[in-house]
Amino acid sequence: MSKQIFSLEFEGKKLSVETGEIAKQADGAVLVRLDDTVILSTACGSNEPKDADFFPLTVTYEEKQYAVGKIPGSFLRREGRPGEHATLTARLIDRPIRPMFSEGFRNEVQIINTVMSVDPDATPEMTAMFGSSLALCISDITFDGPIAGVYVGRVDGKFIINPTVEQKEKSDLNLAVAGTVDAINMIEAGAQELSEDEMVDAIMFGHEAIKKLCEFQKEIAAQIGKEKRTVSLYSVSEEINSHVRELAQDRLIKAVSIVDKLERYAAIDAIDNEVRAEYQEKQYKDEKEKASVIMQVNDVLEHIVAEEVRRLITVDKVRPDGRKVDEIRPLDAQVDLLPRVHGSAMFTRGQTQVIDVCTLGPKADEQILDSLSVEDTKRWMHHYNFPPFSVGEIGRTGSPGRREIGHGALGERALSYVIPSEEEFPYTIRCVSEVVESNGSSSQASICAACMALMAAGVPIKAPVSGIAMGLITSGPLDGNHPYTILTDIQGMEDHYGDMDFKCAGTPKGITALQMDIKIKGVTKEIFQEALAQAHKARAQILDVMLKAIPAPREDVGKYAPKVGQINIPVDKIKDVIGSQGKVINDIIEKCNDVKIDIDDNGHVVVYHMEREPINKAIAMIEAIVKEAKVGEIYEGKVVRIESYGVFVNLFGNVDGLCHVSRLDWERVNHPKDVVKEGQLLKVIVTEIDEKGRVNVSHKEFVPKKAKEDKKTAPKKLEVEEKTGE
Repeated sequence: MSKQIFSLEFEGKKLSVETGEIAKQADGAVLVRLDDTVILSTACGSNEPKDADFFPLTVTYEEKQYAVGKIPGSFLRREGRPGEHATLTARLIDRPIRPMFSEGFRNEVQIINTVMSVDPDATPEMTAMFGSSLALCISDITFDGPIAGVYVGRVDGKFIINPTVEQKEKSDLNLAVAGTVDAINMIEAGAQELSEDEMVDAIMFGHEAIKKLCEFQKEIAAQIGKEKRTVSLYSVSEEINSHVRELAQDRLIKAVSIVDKLERYAAIDAIDNEVRAEYQEKQYKDEKEKASVIMQVNDVLEHIVAEEVRRLITVDKVRPDGRKVDEIRPLDAQVDLLPRVHGSAMFTRGQTQVIDVCTLGPKADEQILDSLSVEDTKRWMHHYNFPPFSVGEIGRTGSPGRREIGHGALGERALSYVIPSEEEFPYTIRCVSEVVESNGSSSQASICAACMALMAAGVPIKAPVSGIAMGLITSGPLDGNHPYTILTDIQGMEDHYGDMDFKCAGTPKGITALQMDIKIKGVTKEIFQEALAQAHKARAQILDVMLKAIPAPREDVGKYAPKVGQINIPVDKIKDVIGSQGKVINDIIEKCNDVKIDIDDNGHVVVYHMEREPINKAIAMIEAIVKEAKVGEIYEGKVVRIESYGVFVNLFGNVDGLCHVSRLDWERVNHPKDVVKEGQLLKVIVTEIDEKGRVNVSHKEFVPKKAKEDKKTAPKKLEVEEKTGE
């Protein structure tokens, strides 16, 4: 196929697609350009299904530093493991694409997005999502797309598609939304306390733009798309399905309704193991046949539980643990669990429990970002850890996986809108959420725990934030003819077997973060509205419990947290404070008990120490260095040098003033040494600062004037006195 180019004017930018020339051996490949952003998106699929009980889809987003004219900062000077932004973007693309493959699709699919050129004002993330979908559409891989995504911002009350860097800085909304022509199937949002109605309007605004991108993909696929290959979808044999249900269905239905999570899972596992054991003992022609049968058995057992969970909720309106559909599990909130940390809190909701620890550090502790974004540092971090013991299992520990990075980023986004500015609170702030027990929505529990830990650490957050996870169980297509149920505070089983995981966090005023993942093709505007309204009520209930534990941020940071002081100095004085080869600033640090000093290019100085006294001392020393004399100011300084023409008086710091010999007294002084000595204190007033910054002072204003006799009147006075004396 020869090179072909397709173009579309999209939201003021040129979107073009090139195919047929590059990466021709991939099943589908497109070079997508959005103005100066260029992404190579490729899709490859295996011809045979994998022996797996899941759909093996892999999506990568590979950031190349050359795309923004950088050489990697690593020792090897080449890209290594994906950074946080690349990982989150890969997840962002994966989530709307995954539901668009048929149930039972087991062929391995790999989508690779290579970021080759980046225009910060032409979103590479959504360009890669578009390219991923289009590469699948024109390939012979079976795919029920297309899908597309956009960013939505809001500046001065007006919604904007794919805002520029400048517009993002002014925007009170950062919404990523994806979907098909017919419905939305992925949301990731941060917002400056937007209302539920405003958020729905933003989502729908984004969907209108998504429709245009999907139609463009359809036009391209209709012209150059390959014929889709025939694939065999995984299914369970009717014989195995009937036999397993006969053995286990009635007992599993009863087990599903056990309230306690561990007891429920233990009962289900016992039944499952019993059925599996029966099939393990059967004779098979080879291990491959045995593995296939056991996988089908497991699938039937899983389906029985899923069917009962969904039936209980949609038909009986009863949840596995007996709660009402809008009922939250028991709540508990505590602070100050850990004595030596800067701030700590624990939040418990049912069998989900998170301990969060807040740590405060100087500006130098900021995270350095080695990515393609315009930001190169980050002062607010939220990290999320999910150890295997939290669900009673044995598993891998070590560096965080995609899920942990994603949940940490969601909490970071939710709280970022209430974190004080660096000018208000000049600390680097890190919260770490340790999930110690989990049965659903630990990410939202981590937001609640982190919010309390911030307040306990004395971080003056603008408003408290709480979060909740909502679920959706459908009984058929969302066409108005099939009922559905929205659940508040979903637990693990409801998340696993449900159709939607909808997370919402915010303050009493409005939403600060939103995330939606679904397993069906899409959801409607009505479902969004209902879920957000239900979440609003739940967030308020949770926040009441949090505020009983800690009503407001502490007035000051804790005993073991570094204290801080800050001043602003003239930019031209920065060099004076630092000194030659850092001698001046190092001297201050040494004399002030090893304080930590940060000075930025604008002259903002921040001093850190565990005690206030060294901070105050260091600030006083810096003020003395940068202080400038002003005409009319009076000082009592030490005489540091005497010359024939005058004396030099140290006013403060390294500022000396010259008092000319004529300004030492009202009467003539032959030599300064006649009236002053080196080292003595001399009171002076600043009379002039010349063009070169030299300071002239005068002392005579503080010397009493001697009375001068009038020669003509003096004798007369004497005569009068003498006469008076007679």
